[in-house]
Amino acid sequence: MNTDYTADQIQILEGLEAVRKRPGMYIGSTSSRGLHHLVYEIVDNAVDEALGGYCDTIDVTINADNSVTVIDNGRGIPVGINQKAGIPAVEVVFTILHAGGKFGGGGYKVSGGLHGVGASVVNALSIWLEVEIRIDGKIHKQRYERGQVCYPLKVIGTCDPDETGSKVTFLPDPDIFEETIFDYDILKQRLREMAFLTKDLKIILRDLRHEEGVVEKTFHYEGGIREFVTYLNRSKTPIYPDVLYFEGKKDNVYVEVAMQHNDSYTESAYSFVNNINTPEGGTHLAGFRNAITKTFNDYARTAKLLKDSEANLSGDDIREGLTAIVSIKIEDPQFEGQTKQKLGNSEARGAVDSVVSEQLTYYLEQNPSVAKQICEKSILAQRAREAARKARDLTRRKTALDGMTLPGKLADCSDKNPENCEIFIVEGDSAGGSAKTARSRATQAILPLRGKILNVEKARLDKIYGNAEIKAMITAFGTGIHEDFDITKLRYGKIIIMTDADVDGAHIATLMLTFLYRFMPELIKKGHVYLAKPPLYKLEKNKKTWYAYSDEELAAILDEVGRDQNNKIQRYKGLGEMDADQLWDTTMDPEKRILLKVSMDEEAESEIDLTFTTLMGDKVEPRREFIEANAQFVKNLDI
Repeated sequence: MNTDYTADQIQILEGLEAVRKRPGMYIGSTSSRGLHHLVYEIVDNAVDEALGGYCDTIDVTINADNSVTVIDNGRGIPVGINQKAGIPAVEVVFTILHAGGKFGGGGYKVSGGLHGVGASVVNALSIWLEVEIRIDGKIHKQRYERGQVCYPLKVIGTCDPDETGSKVTFLPDPDIFEETIFDYDILKQRLREMAFLTKDLKIILRDLRHEEGVVEKTFHYEGGIREFVTYLNRSKTPIYPDVLYFEGKKDNVYVEVAMQHNDSYTESAYSFVNNINTPEGGTHLAGFRNAITKTFNDYARTAKLLKDSEANLSGDDIREGLTAIVSIKIEDPQFEGQTKQKLGNSEARGAVDSVVSEQLTYYLEQNPSVAKQICEKSILAQRAREAARKARDLTRRKTALDGMTLPGKLADCSDKNPENCEIFIVEGDSAGGSAKTARSRATQAILPLRGKILNVEKARLDKIYGNAEIKAMITAFGTGIHEDFDITKLRYGKIIIMTDADVDGAHIATLMLTFLYRFMPELIKKGHVYLAKPPLYKLEKNKKTWYAYSDEELAAILDEVGRDQNNKIQRYKGLGEMDADQLWDTTMDPEKRILLKVSMDEEAESEIDLTFTTLMGDKVEPRREFIEANAQFVKNLDI
């Protein structure tokens, strides 16, 4: 083996070679998420024009060849020669990293594109990209292939002098991406969110890939984030009719907040900076939470809704059932890391706190009936939270006294290294018994549950702590939940939900995922949650056995072995029908099994939240609409 390390081995990546060499550094991944990120980068540039007041329409088209075209009616990317680079500005934008009008040069006061890599990265990761610019009565065009210029910028026609804007079309490179087929629904969710956040901006999404005709959707919301809150609350019942809306500017920070309480028990608050989602919040969200906690407590004291002897309402009490959007525009956003997960600007906290405190105080004084409804709901939440605390403390005292830190029905594994261990959550004593016999005792733990767990979407914290099955899971996992959650105490690297392959099994799995998403979301975000995939069929013929996990797989096996009277086909109705050997061979053996990893796109968290509320909440009509719209994706269930 040659272990020499010489100067000649130091590589210098020129131009956009670095992007193609390490695409994950620039777009997060080369999976579906990274693929769709290409579209967001180009659309974000157009939205920046809208934020500056220069653009009111963005047209996004998925073409028949799966390329994407983004057209805006903004000012158009400059075509003049950049003095420093000696080439047209548009060529600088698409071929040089960290180049653009967003670094304090006066091109944009407010921008979501912080790092200036968007357009050039899309170019680098595409087979080809073409840009057309309408400016000064001329249409300019340039083409690139895998980041390389095909020809100098040229004029290909004329247009009305008042007609300006940019048109970018690109085809993703299959050498880079694991898949290159754009998902219309993924783009629809993101573009809808962008339109909500940019009042009066019209975004049109069009899909030309369907034989039956063009699929098209227009997003245009004059009410902006007020309509966003209404949209998110459509599967819930608001406790007062109006969406509260506050806006103002302080310390050069423009603040917009929309909020409305509903009859659920979970908070759904989403924060944005220059239209960028900040799933980990930051100073702007902290300012909002501080403002509503202080303002509601002051009002409750003044209105005598809280007695002098009673404790203040906590922020969690006040935010129970709250849907809120906190959106700020700021000239120089400082994020923690390139992924822009969390805002760090200190002035944002003060600005949001000030705007919300002042305007919310005025609103409560002018609307005492609404104020009373919110305070009464918060006081009920406070009492439930206190009951939950007592139940939690009682559980802790009991376990400390009796030395039993784990639930009695848990069959634990002997290995104590979480990275090696996995726990199967199994419904029913029959399946649990088979699983306990089948498992590898060193690394596989089994926790059987009795029946369907509590639907946490419809329950307060005190009810959740009082549910035996949920308490068993909390204790077994070791992390605690809600404000007590600590992922470093997780006892198993894999949490595997193993249910029957039927409607009831799917419902049980959904109930468990709802609990994990609402109270232990980090387990999903960090990739610890899985769904087991048991077989649907067992085929025996001539003393040989095959297992099929779908109708299609069974058909393929039958095509191979022949369809005759010697075939003995068993349709598994539940895990309990399998003996231990069969369960191990098909569903639990790490060498053979199929596991589905549960993941979540934090950029689409508002849509995920809405889906859980729709499926697990009280309103029937939104659930029916969801089921009808998605029934085509359901397979192999005995419905």
